Amino acid sequence: MIGLGTQDALINVYIEHTPPLPQYQSLSSINPIKSKDIYHIAELTGNHWRKIFNVYAKLIFELDNTHFQSWQQLRDDYLLQENSNYNLVFSEPVREELSPQQIHIVMGKTYATRLGFADCTYWVKPYLSINEQENIIVCPYFDYRQLSDIKIKELAALIKPLRHLALRIPAKQICA
Repeated sequence: MIGLGTQDALINVYIEHTPPLPQYQSLSSINPIKSKDIYHIAELTGNHWRKIFNVYAKLIFELDNTHFQSWQQLRDDYLLQENSNYNLVFSEPVREELSPQQIHIVMGKTYATRLGFADCTYWVKPYLSINEQENIIVCPYFDYRQLSDIKIKELAALIKPLRHLALRIPAKQICA
């Protein structure tokens, strides 16, 4: 996997694009970011990447807000940093290689369809689907218009039971 975060993170979010900065174009593995990296990426690339990181932080805060006073603090002090247990993955996921002990979130229905994930999930809403046996979720792109606060809560509700299931012995794949 190539992206930002920590090796063997519990939650992997797959995005089709990489921040358009030279240091992210040449990544060859998962790398933790440092404090202020999210701020610098957003400053150098614009509002698009700021929204992605903000929505990701809101989602994680919705899942567990006991350690942070706000989603902004979580974003700035924890998200995708060493020991954060979360990844933003730029390389394409390969279903056969995905660990069922992790949760895999594919960002965007179009991307998920191109990868073949949309056909292997149950659509609980027109914009949200899940494969509980493989811990795969397809959700809207991390943008305020596509993944509103209400939809973030719905996504978190799908993830919460999977956090416990991800710790169990792997289930067999249900889609070929």
